[in-house]
Amino acid sequence: MATAMAFIGGTGLYHLNLEVELAPVKVNTEYGEVQLFQGNYKNADIYFMARHGGAHSVPPHLVNYRANISALKLLGVQQVFATAAVGSLQKVIPPGSLVVIDQFIDFTKNRSSTFFSGKNKPVVHTDFTEPYCPVLRKTLLQHSKKLGLPIFDAGTYVCTEGPRFESSAEISMFSRLGGDLVGMTNVPEVVLAREAGLCYATIAPVTNYAAGISSSILTHEEVIEVMDTKKEELNQLFSSLIENGFKSIENGFKSNECRCQDFGKYFKVNGQVI
Repeated sequence: MATAMAFIGGTGLYHLNLEVELAPVKVNTEYGEVQLFQGNYKNADIYFMARHGGAHSVPPHLVNYRANISALKLLGVQQVFATAAVGSLQKVIPPGSLVVIDQFIDFTKNRSSTFFSGKNKPVVHTDFTEPYCPVLRKTLLQHSKKLGLPIFDAGTYVCTEGPRFESSAEISMFSRLGGDLVGMTNVPEVVLAREAGLCYATIAPVTNYAAGISSSILTHEEVIEVMDTKKEELNQLFSSLIENGFKSIENGFKSNECRCQDFGKYFKVNGQVI
């Protein structure tokens, strides 16, 4: 049974309003220092990390993704639930929806997207047929539906470099390639989590229609405003996961649906296999 669960908050979710008291902790990794928050519930460790910092001071292309995932691994985290605010490429996925994404398309350009970068690192080619943990995805869907939250059980996330928003022509191309949602942070986070052998899933609140679909220009303020309306739902969902999620995750593992930890056999953090 899992003993450590982490939540990564994206744009608009910089802290969790939970009954579990969280205290700040710092973790040093070979990629840099990471600050996050730690609590305990029924002998299980709970962690929260604000991807962009508490004051949204770190843009998506400068997030130290490798340090963040390394820190979670060092802390003994096994399961990671992340949020990622997105724009919708599909009229049938309106703003205000929640999507448990199941695939991604990577259009990032200048990020450190792997732990296996040569030199003293092994050359490892990791499978991404199913990028997100099936057990955690099922758990998110079960708890969302139990709470009556509007939820889509699949969606392809297109990750762009940012921090600029996408052009209308890019959005049209992404849609033709099979994209459903667009954002700036889920890659390489999902990639690094898989390389580290962590179970990882993302719930994506839809804040707007993307460029060329939206009837107005896109602004960061609009994203924040919509995320403010989704905070209560996300806190309800995460509270439910903390209260009941460990059991449902354990049951999922017993069914042998998950291979996430197998992929981490070559990963080392601070020079050691964890």
